[in-house]
Amino acid sequence: MLTDIEIAQSVTPKHISEIAATAGVDDKYLELYGKNKAKVDLALLKESDRKDGKLILVTAITPTPAGEGKTTTTIGLADGLRKIGKNVVVALREPSLGPVFGIKGGAAGGGWAQVIPMEDINLHFTGDFHAIGAANNLLAAMLDNHIYQGNALNIDPRRITWKRCVDMNDRQLRFVTDGLGGRINGVPREDGYDITVASEIMAVLCLSSSITDLKERLSRIIVGYTYNEEPVTAGQLNAAGAMAALLKDALKPNLVQTLEGTPAFVHGGPFANIAHGCNSVIATRMAMKLGDYAVTEAGFGADLGAQKFFDIKCRYAGLKPSAVVMVATVRALKMHGGLAKTELGSENLEALEKGLPNLLRHVSNIRNVYKLPCVVAVNRFPTDTDAEIDLIIEKCRALGVNTVLSTVWANGGEGGKELAEEVVRLCEEESNFEFSYDLDLSIEEKIATVAKRVYGGNGINILPAAKKQIDNLTKLGFDKLPICVAKTQYSFSDDATKLGAPENFEITVKNVKISNGAGFIVVLTGDIMTMPGLPKAPAAERIDVDENGIISGLF
Repeated sequence: MLTDIEIAQSVTPKHISEIAATAGVDDKYLELYGKNKAKVDLALLKESDRKDGKLILVTAITPTPAGEGKTTTTIGLADGLRKIGKNVVVALREPSLGPVFGIKGGAAGGGWAQVIPMEDINLHFTGDFHAIGAANNLLAAMLDNHIYQGNALNIDPRRITWKRCVDMNDRQLRFVTDGLGGRINGVPREDGYDITVASEIMAVLCLSSSITDLKERLSRIIVGYTYNEEPVTAGQLNAAGAMAALLKDALKPNLVQTLEGTPAFVHGGPFANIAHGCNSVIATRMAMKLGDYAVTEAGFGADLGAQKFFDIKCRYAGLKPSAVVMVATVRALKMHGGLAKTELGSENLEALEKGLPNLLRHVSNIRNVYKLPCVVAVNRFPTDTDAEIDLIIEKCRALGVNTVLSTVWANGGEGGKELAEEVVRLCEEESNFEFSYDLDLSIEEKIATVAKRVYGGNGINILPAAKKQIDNLTKLGFDKLPICVAKTQYSFSDDATKLGAPENFEITVKNVKISNGAGFIVVLTGDIMTMPGLPKAPAAERIDVDENGIISGLF
């Protein structure tokens, strides 16, 4: 059996100018990065009077080690829509180097549903992440230099909240002490690094609608507090202009293609925990402007990715989705029903029935909280039995939702045609899209609303330190912003061991902080790390390149 990278390398990509022509991108908007990649100028959005296409979100059940295939389904659905004659553009996130060299691998799809050039996308690509890291670290350097040069803003070094970043899993950098070596080398203080995808700059870039909006958001970023407990911003450090200069090209979305030649924007990649886990607003808008159908995805399960897509991204960008695809596998649902990964190859209707409430709660949220049409896409594995598939169909039908089998991993767009037909049908249905909470609620009320309405919990338990932070943010006037809950992706609750659809639990709020440039309040409910570490046997050990520059080992 061919590996993902071998499949990707077996296909000769079309020249990117041909893909641009397919998408309706005029040459004057195209900035080539070699033969297979390009950026598209933002002027296209201003100058096009084309009606926006339908927006389709692909999300998933709560993830398990068995895998769900959300990105693969997103790409396969786009290829399937093209197979049935539809004009479609897909919009995805860029992979981070940390997971690529760590344990998770890349994020370019799999099998015969991939975006290419897979190697470039999973590695340096067009340099967007490097630009984001440079802008992040420029702000850090200007902050420390300001303190060293006399500290006119009266910044308290003990209350600096801005960290440096690098796009690599490096636990050694989580906590550092810097500024050592005498007065000429800076002011000694405790510091630390985040991975680039956890930087607020990433979230800012992905939510910005223009260079002007980008600069305004950068100016609002809070880097620390004064001795009088007043927030200090990047604007006060006069850093926003230079940061924007570093980011001006990174703000333009990257155009590539699927294995079948469907136009694809791959742009931005904020963490789905500490940030909102979606590709850029600009890429999504451009996909909608160019396609009659725009297919996009959101990170992790629907309780994290879809919730933030709706309540943060759609709210800020004024987007209204037309349909939602909920991705599931029999294998993952049986894990939610209590089976070990080694036991998934045999039929087990009892375990499947125990795990199905996870899928059903996610589907119910889409239908009843966000009021959107939904279809369940089951990635079929050879070990799945007809009886197991029938049970999923039966349970979903009781909620008024159809189930479609997807074989895009093995068959590409051909295996996504039935799903595409159902999505087209759903896009014609009436929908009354709603957010899960109102911005006028207090910070506590917003957190409690998400915990109850989306997670299915009883409420929240706010620890004293978090209560003090909430009170301070309210005092500073930030209480009307959306919330971005950082919690484990492996459970509806904040306890990763509670699989399926747990009940009678509270979400414990440990810390609350402001991402003022991005425009949301981050609510930390567990031990969420913003700098991951490498596993005992990292993927980097298996990646290589030969004399001809052919890369192997990426997945």
